[in-house]
Amino acid sequence: MSNTCIHDLATTPASKLWPWLHADGSLTALLEQKSGQPLRIERRFEGYRSLSLAQKKQLGVQGAMLNRPMLAWVRDVQLYGNDERPWVAAQSVFPLPSLKGRARRLQQLKGTPIGYVMFKRQRTLPSQRFILQTTAGWQRQTLYDWYGRKLIISETFLPAFCQRI
Repeated sequence: MSNTCIHDLATTPASKLWPWLHADGSLTALLEQKSGQPLRIERRFEGYRSLSLAQKKQLGVQGAMLNRPMLAWVRDVQLYGNDERPWVAAQSVFPLPSLKGRARRLQQLKGTPIGYVMFKRQRTLPSQRFILQTTAGWQRQTLYDWYGRKLIISETFLPAFCQRI
């Protein structure tokens, strides 16, 4: 079974995946439109973890703070469309200083897609996006500014999704 998301062995994604990697707004809404039903969320992990050096740099941490441990609320999930295999593996990283005010509810998502919360009032949010290939598939990492709070969401498109596009 080939991975239809790979175009030129490890250099570029297939043209069919390109719009998904670069889509603005809620990936949840786009995936639900594609599947014709609400996404099913399977939580793999939800709790506190230390930020990696790369994550701290992506969040704009500088100076001596780069070498200090920093905690974040991390949520690892798999998103299912209209079949039994997951379409997307997603990780949301909320640095503890970002979990203030209305952002505190991001720790209480349970089985709710994060897109329902983040894009409830706005269709797009200020962001920076990075595209990379992982062993699991093509991934988009997005640094969002949500009400002045920085958070990172990584979404990896898995083979089951690639076979659907």
